[in-house]
Amino acid sequence: MAEYKFDTVKVRGGYNSREHNNSVAVPIYATAAYDFDGYDHFNRIRAGAELGYLYTRVANPTVAVLEARVAALDGGVAAIGLASGMAAVSYSILAVTGGNGRILSTKQIYGGSFDLENDLFPSLGVDFDLISHKSSPDEWEANIKEDTKAIFVESISNPGAKLLDIDALAELAHSHGIPLIVDNTFATPYLFRPLEHGADIVVYSATKGLNGHGNAIGGVIVEGKPFAWTEKKFPHFHKRHWVTRDLHDEERSFAEAFAQMPFTAYVRTTLLAYLGAALSPYDAQLILIGLETLSERVSKQIANTRKIIEYLKTREDAVSWISYPELEDSEYKPLANKYFPNGAGTVLTFGFKGNDEQLNKLLKATKIFGYQVNVGDAKSLIVNSPKTTHGELRPHELAEADIRPDTIRLSLGLEDAEDLIADLEQAFSEAGFKTIN
Repeated sequence: MAEYKFDTVKVRGGYNSREHNNSVAVPIYATAAYDFDGYDHFNRIRAGAELGYLYTRVANPTVAVLEARVAALDGGVAAIGLASGMAAVSYSILAVTGGNGRILSTKQIYGGSFDLENDLFPSLGVDFDLISHKSSPDEWEANIKEDTKAIFVESISNPGAKLLDIDALAELAHSHGIPLIVDNTFATPYLFRPLEHGADIVVYSATKGLNGHGNAIGGVIVEGKPFAWTEKKFPHFHKRHWVTRDLHDEERSFAEAFAQMPFTAYVRTTLLAYLGAALSPYDAQLILIGLETLSERVSKQIANTRKIIEYLKTREDAVSWISYPELEDSEYKPLANKYFPNGAGTVLTFGFKGNDEQLNKLLKATKIFGYQVNVGDAKSLIVNSPKTTHGELRPHELAEADIRPDTIRLSLGLEDAEDLIADLEQAFSEAGFKTIN
């Protein structure tokens, strides 16, 4: 659907009702397996000579619509739906490394990803070099080593909404023959399309803004235009496998059999097939329904974000700082202007001036803001990130990640902004601060 604009693709991309018994809504294909017209039929699908489905753990028609739609929204050549955002992060790293080597990333990243990088992946033969968002281009380059396989970053960091120069990072990665992987969960393709700025792989927690209703867990990996997967650095894409053999039982490599999307094919045929983080067709349909209102939701949420920021500025008695890239005093303002003309996300953080007892009272007092660890929901959420979403980080790691102990994260939803402001106002009052509005 390359000829159509974003809002048309988000509603119709990847789906033709005539291929699904003329169903207007994308059907839920609640099946584990599929009938074949004999072994020849199975073999043609297995070899890629004919489109079809073998087993729902590897591919499902409902999930396939979601994959095609997100790939189209991002401008990718292929996508793969998975059971969670962490599966998308994990599988993308395993696929790019082939089980060995290094990844260059930052310390300003989601707590689960940080813990994954520090504790789990090293035991699997993959090491991470973590630097600061504020590192100079020379520092980024100095940390690329001979066995570095990729650069992995977030387009908008969790929780501090810090930004990076994606164009520059893509150029740096490509100059060393490695891909750039961008976690675009906070931005969604409505606000930012990393592939247009040189990224090679995009990952999402579809649980967040893509779905937007807090009722499904899912992840997506999107592959951009074919990357030059050299045999020296990425031998696993060039190794011949029996599983990718052709109709004549000749072994092929992923680079040979799937020249336009070897990365996605590797994830589907090996990691998804054998590690099994399959996205349920039920969850895929919920995410598809959420996608249909993506731009409308995010536009309203950004409007609410801006109004809440203006309110927080009036509460200098309770708020010590505010972090959001659009703020005039933000060091990320130039990058927000460059990359996020429609808004820099629906998440902000601020520093709370009260003590722990007052913080607990504040969090308990909110009536509209839900105390939850999700983001991107249609409902507004509040959480103390250092103790929850980034609770895996030790105190010195929180300091290195520039997450202060007084950090509160807000994810703005679709409620009336005046009601949200009133809710924060009464919560500040319950926490012992004056009512001033």
